[in-house]
Amino acid sequence: MRPYKVVITDHSFPGVATEQSLVEAAGGCLEVARCKTAEDVIKACGDADALLVQWAPIDERVLRSLPRCKLVIRYGIGVDNVDLAAATRLGVAVANVPDYCIDEVADHTMALALSLGRQLSAIQERLRAGTWTITPPAPMPAFRDMTFAVIGLGRIGRAVLGRALGFGFKLAAYDPVLPLQAFHDAGARRLTLDEAFAEADMLSLHIPLGPETRHMVSADRLRAMKRTAILINTSRGGLVDTRGLAAALEAGLIAGAGLDVFEEEPIPPAHPLLRSPNTMLTSHVAWYSQASISRLQRLAGEEAVRGIKGQAPRNQVNP
Repeated sequence: MRPYKVVITDHSFPGVATEQSLVEAAGGCLEVARCKTAEDVIKACGDADALLVQWAPIDERVLRSLPRCKLVIRYGIGVDNVDLAAATRLGVAVANVPDYCIDEVADHTMALALSLGRQLSAIQERLRAGTWTITPPAPMPAFRDMTFAVIGLGRIGRAVLGRALGFGFKLAAYDPVLPLQAFHDAGARRLTLDEAFAEADMLSLHIPLGPETRHMVSADRLRAMKRTAILINTSRGGLVDTRGLAAALEAGLIAGAGLDVFEEEPIPPAHPLLRSPNTMLTSHVAWYSQASISRLQRLAGEEAVRGIKGQAPRNQVNP
């Protein structure tokens, strides 16, 4: 019998020795491709039993062209580059790695929130320009008087609220699928989606991207927020209408925004957000620490081993 074949469609890691040792120890074989397009995946992975995928598109055409493939593992949390509905129809399990960077993303979220809340960039810019004053450029409420709300009370959302509690924020959350007990356990007031936008002083997004959540933060939603509110997105770029956000910032409809993810990455040089006031923009680095890379590769490799052994994935995301 041929060994179970795992193909890494694409990756940005220094190496894949961890995955290779795990797969080979379980009796499988590992190949590494450099796919950027669906056509690349079809060409390189035709006889794969499982795929390890970072950014390559895995659409229905790809899945139909890989008849042996019954497992797709995404290096990371988001799976919006995988057609989940098609995978389900074709009997392909899709798994992600949702727990490799919880602390890193929660820390980055709070770094953005705290920096914007204390107006650090604006104060530093003013100081470097030669202005010394001991009051900030805009009104600055104390954190203890502010509501920190998360949209999405999963692993990262809970970790963010735990950090926000340490700074004295009042906690709140919106999550349509969790029971009331989950909000009690997090020490957070349960909000509707409309209430989250209307009442949050800090609003942080921690939900998957899908057809129902794309542009959840729309121009209308931004108009519903407090003029003193700050928006944070370390989740998925498509959750926010970024051009609408740029317009809202320019008009002073909200006080600021911190984004690590964007609808198009890298963000285009002419994008209006790059000129927007009161923003902190980072280049999709919230996930990163020296430890998180090795953890991601190990956990993804372990999912591949489950496939080799005929076991169900630990973190399957489709029915």
